[in-house]
Amino acid sequence: MTVKQLSLPELIAACAEFDIGKVGLWREPVQAYGVPETAALVRSAGLEVTTLCRGGFLTAIDPDERAAALADNRRAVDEAAALGTDTLVLVSGGLPAGSKDLGAARERIADALAELAPYAGSHGVRLAIEPLHPMFAADRCVVSTLAQALDLAERFPAHQVGVTVDTYHIWWDDQAPAQVARAGAEG
Repeated sequence: MTVKQLSLPELIAACAEFDIGKVGLWREPVQAYGVPETAALVRSAGLEVTTLCRGGFLTAIDPDERAAALADNRRAVDEAAALGTDTLVLVSGGLPAGSKDLGAARERIADALAELAPYAGSHGVRLAIEPLHPMFAADRCVVSTLAQALDLAERFPAHQVGVTVDTYHIWWDDQAPAQVARAGAEG
């Protein structure tokens, strides 16, 4: 997304030109170009895909919406594995319409992770919970702090569920440095 004005081939060419050996990709341009085509393109350039962004949106109450979200996340795991990355970044989801219950929304994330983590692990992919700034809690992500992300992640084996840190979203949290240390200490 940093260089979203570039097509995937242009991005890969720029990485080669500037001797950048690793790249994090987003699903939308990968899907538009084609997952197998993108995998072949990055491999032919000798690039490593560090992450695929994004899965998530796991807070739905409606059973059909929940099933659709789980299916989409399984596809995202498949895409990550095809690209050769071991990390799928999760933007966990906002509050469902009419709800103000952050705790219940976070528990629905945990329930979804319980279903998705073994699938991801069997594909060599770790689900990485990304906390977003609290202003995104209503529509994108009820996980606002690194501590909240770690509390969710520690319920699962570390090779299946972890966290990702984006300073754009957690700069304001004065507990973030201690939580980064916690994440490192807990693997």
